[in-house]
Formats: sequence, structure tokens, C-alpha cells
Amino acid sequence: MPQTVPFTKGHGTGNDFVIVPDPDGALHLSDDQVAVLCDRRFGIGGDGILRVVRARSLAEGGEAAAAGVEWFMDYRNADGSAAEMCGNGIRVFARYLADVGWADPDAGPVRIGTRAGIKAVTRHERGFEVDLGPWRVESGDVLVRVRGGGAPRPGLGIDVGNPHVVVALPDERELEELDLTAVPQLHPTPRHGANVEFVVPGDPLVRDGVGMIRMRVFERGVGETLSCGTGVAASALAVRHWAGPAAPDRWNVEVPGGSLGVRTVDLDGTLHVLLSGPASLVFSGEISLA
Repeated sequence: MPQTVPFTKGHGTGNDFVIVPDPDGALHLSDDQVAVLCDRRFGIGGDGILRVVRARSLAEGGEAAAAGVEWFMDYRNADGSAAEMCGNGIRVFARYLADVGWADPDAGPVRIGTRAGIKAVTRHERGFEVDLGPWRVESGDVLVRVRGGGAPRPGLGIDVGNPHVVVALPDERELEELDLTAVPQLHPTPRHGANVEFVVPGDPLVRDGVGMIRMRVFERGVGETLSCGTGVAASALAVRHWAGPAAPDRWNVEVPGGSLGVRTVDLDGTLHVLLSGPASLVFSGEISLA
């Protein structure tokens, strides 16, 4: 018998999600059900699913629950696969918690459990800001080949809780002409795959102390999206790495869906990367699941 499930549609700079409230962890979505919900013709449509569940109600939330965190973001890509983190998604998640009265970001940071650890989200002039924590620059280049793009290009691996490979392009024309309808080929192939970002520096690169770049992204398990929050952070960190010691700590990243902010800060002797941007809720409803 079909099951009726409430949902809310939300997005952060066009990176859109189906939000499914499941406080007690009673709902078990198969990969196929997630894919149907995210299908833009036969379902609601989205780049992924955000299941809102109490950390104590699922095994993956044990560490967060032990740390006193109430909510866990169970994020699934549009193909049903589980993902470690989603920078746009967690801001939308926090917006949802605030709007339904399950958390109060005006009273202080909202701590949310994810597969990449506990993340703190705060109100921000852009909407919401999430502390993605420390990052890691991977050693060695990854060669990236894009359909119709000629010879492979070197990419830099950046881990911000989930894996990314960032490729620098020389100009905006090449960025706009990229064919991202097919999965970029990576060599060597990362063990868990990777999101692939293509970036072009602004002209000038730094304006009023803020770095400026443009980006397009191919998300694993989804395809090209209008935005990718962790990919935006990874792109800014990659350009910062290439630029050297004089690089700024604040960045503005333009994506097809809008603009996001990235900044690096020293917290207790450890560099963290923070991502800020809008989070919108569009509509709510119910859907029957086979």
C-alpha cells in the first residue's frame, strides 16, 4: 500500500533538495525511492534528499547524539547514494529547522550531525553560514578529462569532509563551453569518487581584499548542478593554495545559481573554512511512495 510522506522543497543558490521530516527515524527510503522523489519529470525534483532525523534515532547519528546534538542531516544524492556532506544542503536544513520551530539559530549556533561530523550553522547577512571545519589538500595531481575537452587537465584534490577535484581554466569562454553532460573521467580514480569543479579567476583576482572566482561543478551521483556548497569552498581553497601566502582569506564565488561567500579563520590554532549563502524554502506538500 502506498505510504504518504510530507515534504518541503528548498534550495541554496539553485542547488535544490527534497526535505523529508522523519524525527523518529521511522522512514526507510530505498535508493530507487530517493531517485523517484528527485526525478524532475516523475517526482518532485531535486539534486538530493535531506532527511531530518534525530541523531539518536539512527546508527550513524551515535557520535552526534553522544555530543548532545539533536538533529542529523541524512543526505542522499539524486541517485540514492549517501553523501558525507552538503554545504548548500546544511544551510537549507538549518533554515527548515528554524522555520518549523525545531531549532533557534537566533539563540546561537545550531549544531547538526552529518556523516562528515558535527557542523555548526549560524545566521549570516547572506542567509546562513556553516563551519565546514578543517580541510585537506591531497598530494599529487589528478588528471581530469571532459567530453570534447581535448587533453586531460591537472586537478587538485581538496577534502572538506567530502572529496573534490578542482581544475583551473584560463578563461570564461572555456568555462562556459565545457560539456558536463557526461561524467568527467579522473585518473587515478579516487576511491570514493569526487565532485569535480572547474574554476576561472576573476579579473582582477582580488578586489577590496576579497578573492573573486567563477565555478561550474559536476556532482557525483547527480550531474551538473547550479551550485555546490562544499565545491565552492573547495574551489576557493584550491585557488588560495595556488596563489600562495599573499592570498586573501575571504572569497566570493559565482556559480550559475548565484553567489556564495567563503572565508578561512583560525579557531584554537586550526584553520577552518566557512561557507555562507542563502537558504530558501519554496513549497510543501505530500507525496505517495510506492
